[in-house]
Amino acid sequence: MKLEGNRKFFWLALLASALITGILVYLITDVASKKQEAQTPYLQTTVITDETDDPALWGQNFPHHWAMYLMTVDQQRTRFGGSEALPYLPTEKDPRTQVSQSRLDEDPRLKVMWAGYAFAKDFREERGHAYMFMDQQYTERQQAAKQPGTCLNCHASTYVFMKKLGAGDLVKGFEKMNQLPYFEAAKGVTHPVSCIDCHTPQTMKLRVTRPALMEGLRALKASEGKPGYDVNRDASPQEMRTYVCAQCHVEYYFKGAEKRLTFPWVKGLRADQILAYYDEVGHKDWSHATSAAPVLKAQHPEFELYSQGIHARSGVACADCHMPYKRVGAMKLTDHHVQSPVLNLANACQTCHRWPEAELKARVEQIQDRVYEVRGLAMDALVQLINDLGQAKASQEGRPQFAQAQQFQRQAQFYLDFVEAENSMGFHAPSEALRLLGHSLDLTRKGQQALAAAR
Repeated sequence: MKLEGNRKFFWLALLASALITGILVYLITDVASKKQEAQTPYLQTTVITDETDDPALWGQNFPHHWAMYLMTVDQQRTRFGGSEALPYLPTEKDPRTQVSQSRLDEDPRLKVMWAGYAFAKDFREERGHAYMFMDQQYTERQQAAKQPGTCLNCHASTYVFMKKLGAGDLVKGFEKMNQLPYFEAAKGVTHPVSCIDCHTPQTMKLRVTRPALMEGLRALKASEGKPGYDVNRDASPQEMRTYVCAQCHVEYYFKGAEKRLTFPWVKGLRADQILAYYDEVGHKDWSHATSAAPVLKAQHPEFELYSQGIHARSGVACADCHMPYKRVGAMKLTDHHVQSPVLNLANACQTCHRWPEAELKARVEQIQDRVYEVRGLAMDALVQLINDLGQAKASQEGRPQFAQAQQFQRQAQFYLDFVEAENSMGFHAPSEALRLLGHSLDLTRKGQQALAAAR
């Protein structure tokens, strides 16, 4: 019996030893495989060059990134942003079968603020990057006003096209594209923002390809005592994770008859510094249809407002929240889905903020609710000033007090629109957003006082 027991123990021990050995071999092999996978995040199957603007070709070498980029067709609302997929009847002029909801229908006061400008004709919630070129081509603003080729800078993959126009000189091509009529320039591009617009094909290193940002940052850094700044030479890798986004998500205007895309940062990034620059150069976007005031239209100044917030001060880049790192097997990849952090709290927020998702979402929405409330007060006040100016225009236009009231409208409207056009409902810099809305309310009050004095 004892011998029989020893034999059973022997075979059990042998079996356990073999099992443990097998597990160890598997783990060692798996770890080695994962290490190799991490060291080789992609396999080059297609040659891509500095002329390859088709993202699908880059996607053959970077299938995970390409699969994530394709997800930018998603349409999902957050409390104060994103878009719903609304059915749309296609026509010969507009083949779209879906659009996003109209911001003008959501808040008709915007039509009053922008009266006489193309945005009062059509302004919709922004859709994902996949739609950026298509939606610009078919917006009703194209019929309301003749747009220049400058508009393509932020809505299409223009890097290769600009180089071709400039015979290899990117800046010369940029200058030529700006001066072309929009639809003539649009014939030279095919894709929305593409891999080549932010990455060098040889090393995948981030880079800036838009001359407007190169020039804007050079002017900004010069105002800070750092002349000769070259973003592609001088920016850190972490800064580049913001600057590639700042190629488009900024305030801008079309300078001169050549319609040169210009970022107005000579005096700084704050809205009051930008307004001071516009006042100095005498720029206006249009004369308001109701009040005849020389007004301005702010354009998606996400970079400028973000720059005034705690995340920028802490060194957090745009991509850290909107394109956070994620794990795919052993690989650590940047998420090219590009979406609101509210839709991706685990990766976008909880890496730094150790709170439950429900608590983080509640904090974001509390900030936005408060900014939205003050934005509504400022909007009501501005609309009243505009209507009062319109009623007084026939009898008071030309008087110094009336002109002063028009200037107060210009200033109040720009500060309000700076928050309205910025796509975070103040979250990127809550205190700065509320400061601007407070100034807007005060300037509207001063406009009312000036108008009363004109009577």
